[in-house]
Amino acid sequence: MPAERLHLVRHGEVHNPDRVLYERLPGFGLSTEGRRMARAAAEHVLGLGRPVAALLSSPLQRAQESSEPFAELLGLAPRIEERVIEPTNVFAGMRMSRALRKPWNWHHLRRPSLPSWGEPYTQIVERMRSAMDDVWDATAAGDIVIVSHQAPIWLTHLSVAGLPLRHDPRTRRCALSSVTTFERVGDVWREVSYAEPAATEDAVDVGAV
Repeated sequence: MPAERLHLVRHGEVHNPDRVLYERLPGFGLSTEGRRMARAAAEHVLGLGRPVAALLSSPLQRAQESSEPFAELLGLAPRIEERVIEPTNVFAGMRMSRALRKPWNWHHLRRPSLPSWGEPYTQIVERMRSAMDDVWDATAAGDIVIVSHQAPIWLTHLSVAGLPLRHDPRTRRCALSSVTTFERVGDVWREVSYAEPAATEDAVDVGAV
């Protein structure tokens, strides 16, 4: 029997007092609230009452810390998966509100369909789908949890839905510690559900790209 469902989980709130785009920069771990959010996501998946056979995480600190409650509650050792990492971005370490006031940064916005400010959307989708296919094929039964980041998860949603990859990052439906669930029938992925188990009303969420 093949794997049954795959849950893409976004990490929790990051300790980011300067409110910069943290991209792949080191030293950006979860805040106290972020750990609470990650726990809520893990409890949500546990509450589904479905056996989980595999736990993967992006190599970045915030994702690995968000995988910890899953490991505890599900009794699984997380495996690092490089392909589900945050995309690169030329604005890493900057506050966008300040960076966009500087004319020399404007050329990075010239082709939002790529996007011109970072890793191409098509490349992000290719590596995400590759990671999803590989772990699905390697899992004999049960569900899979992958802890990743907003852009890769949202682009996977767009790709699976057959929608254009070009989008405004401010309109993404991918809250902190949200759970976007997929299943694969044959070679075709389809989205099953989306959930926001953690309260995020007062969260600082400015690090996504």
